[in-house]
Amino acid sequence: MRNTNRRSNRNTKPAEKKENGPKKPLTTASFVVKRSDELLNFLLGKYEGKLSRNSVKKLLSDRKVLVNGSMTTQFNYPLAKDDEVAIAKNPIRTRPVRSAVPAPAVPSIKPYIIYEDDEFLAVNKPAGLLSVESDKDSTCAYQMAVEYLKKNGAQSRPYILHRIDKETSGVLVFAKDIKIHSMLKMHWNEDVTMREYYAVIDGHPEEESGRLVHYLKENQNHAVYVTKDPRGKKAVTNYETVSTSKDYSLLRVVIETGRKNQIRAQMNEIGHPILGDDKYAGIPSPIGRLCLHASVLEFIHPITKKPMRFTAPVPSEFKSVISKNR
Repeated sequence: MRNTNRRSNRNTKPAEKKENGPKKPLTTASFVVKRSDELLNFLLGKYEGKLSRNSVKKLLSDRKVLVNGSMTTQFNYPLAKDDEVAIAKNPIRTRPVRSAVPAPAVPSIKPYIIYEDDEFLAVNKPAGLLSVESDKDSTCAYQMAVEYLKKNGAQSRPYILHRIDKETSGVLVFAKDIKIHSMLKMHWNEDVTMREYYAVIDGHPEEESGRLVHYLKENQNHAVYVTKDPRGKKAVTNYETVSTSKDYSLLRVVIETGRKNQIRAQMNEIGHPILGDDKYAGIPSPIGRLCLHASVLEFIHPITKKPMRFTAPVPSEFKSVISKNR
C-alpha cells in the first residue's frame, strides 16, 4: 500500500504549551500505596516517629489529605495498591457551595455500563470524560462510579484498575472488591491478555500491518515523545489496516505495553497521527473528537483464573469518516 504522509514538513514533536487554570494544591508529601490498607493506619505508618497519632488525625480533620487528587477526612477510607496519597500545605476547600447556587450534580454513569457483577464494574467511557479527576476537572468516570455505587447501597468504593485518556472512548474497568483489586494490580501486566483499540489515522501506512517498537519519555508539560534513549519506557504497538479512504485509514491496534499515550505518540512518530489529536499533531477530526477507541480489555481473574473479557463496540462515526472520504 502506498505511503500517503501529508505531514512530512511538519514538526511531529508535541508542542510545549503553557497551561492556564486552577493551580495544583501545594503539597508537603506524596506517597504511593503498595498494598491495601485503611487511610489512618497508612498515614500512621508513614509518619511513625515523626508525628503523634493525634497530629496525624489532625491532618485528616484539617482537610489536608488527598487520595487520588480528592480530599477526604475519613479515617477508615479504604486504600488500594497504586492509590496516591498526598498531604496539602493548606486545607483543601473543594466545590464550595454558595448560598443560592446548589452544587452541580454528578452525571450518571448508568447509561455507559457494559458489565457489572459483585466484583467488577465496566463502562464504555465516552470521549471527553476523564478516567479520574485532575487538578482542573473533578467530573470523571471514577466519581460517577462512586456516586452510582452509593445510590445502589454498595458498602465500598470502586477501585481503579487502569486508565484511558480523556479524549479516548471505550472500555474502562473498576474493581468493586479491594482484595481482587490488590491481586490484579500486583501482576497487572502479566494478567492482562488483550488490549485492543481502533483508530482512524491520517494517511496510509507503508505496510498494511506492522509492529512498532519505540522508547518513550515525558517532557515537563507531561507530553510523551519518542526517544532513541533506551532508558526511556519501551512501548510496543501492533496494528493492522481494516479499511482505507482517500486520505485516512482505520486501524485495529493491539498494544503489548500500557504506556501513557503510546498509540498517539507512536502513530505520530511514523507520520500518521490519529485524527483529532491536538496534543501531538494538530490534525483536525471530521467528527470533532480524537478518533481512538478502547474496544477490548481482557485479563485473567486472580482467583478463578478464568478470562474476563470486556468489549465496547467501535463507534459508528469511525466507519463514517472512512466512507465519506472515499
